[in-house]
Amino acid sequence: MKRNYAISVLLALLALGILFFAYRTSQKTAPVRQLPIYGEKDIVHGDTVYHKVGSFSFMDQYARAFTEKQVQGKIYVTDYFFTTCQSICPVMSKQMERVQSAFADEPGLLIVSHTVNPEFDSVPVLSDYAKAHGAIKDKWFFVTGDKKALYDLARKGYYLNTEVGDGGPNDFIHTQNFALVDGEGQIRGYYDGTDSAEVKRLILDAGILIKTQKSVNQ
Repeated sequence: MKRNYAISVLLALLALGILFFAYRTSQKTAPVRQLPIYGEKDIVHGDTVYHKVGSFSFMDQYARAFTEKQVQGKIYVTDYFFTTCQSICPVMSKQMERVQSAFADEPGLLIVSHTVNPEFDSVPVLSDYAKAHGAIKDKWFFVTGDKKALYDLARKGYYLNTEVGDGGPNDFIHTQNFALVDGEGQIRGYYDGTDSAEVKRLILDAGILIKTQKSVNQ
């Protein structure tokens, strides 16, 4: 009787072990959700070529040159703001603090905030603004530069603004949207930077990109 009971217990433990192993295996092999790629695409020699943000040249809050080389191979979140804004920008910057906090220890993710008012937002002004929002050095960049170049990048690179403009004195961009860009310079998501639920979705999507990129590089 005791022998039969012991055998039953062993079989039950064995079955539990098999179920646990199967569960762990399924967790490791479960496919990661794929994020869409935004923008125009072409077919070149049978391969799909997607829109990429492209090159740029600005200056960050430390008076250092900031170009596409600084984000090459990195996932980054980007937005447009201005330091004297009293409406959506303070909310956006607080939400971006959440993004920074979520990835503070992740070197593969950066944040790039572009000013839409370079005439006022000089390097010292951006430096003070960055400090006010706890920007981590070499994690969250605030950039300024030529107005036309900044606006062209917003419209033609990130597709953050659909209004027609020439980047001239009377042109102005004001958008609450964040864009998520992958390590190849492709846009992978858009999010309302004033909406906490949208920013939570951004954080989850950025985590997916990081996990995907790490698995590809292994």
